[in-house]
Amino acid sequence: MTSSQLRQALTELNGERDLVLAFADVPSPVPGLASLEVKRAMLIPDEADHLVKVTDGKAVYVIDADRVAWMRIGLKA
Repeated sequence: MTSSQLRQALTELNGERDLVLAFADVPSPVPGLASLEVKRAMLIPDEADHLVKVTDGKAVYVIDADRVAWMRIGLKA
């Protein structure tokens, strides 16, 4: 997946949905469980660095689009 494709897929994030990303080819203490969960995620608009970034309002997460295996965008519980 390219950064542009990932950014397009994440446009639904407006702070009302949770995001779960699973990554391929990333070392993990538990094989096959390299993932990231962001509660109430918001996509940060494209900046000069062109990195894909999401935030929960407390931290900013930079996403490597090439390593995203799948994602789940859902309403918060």
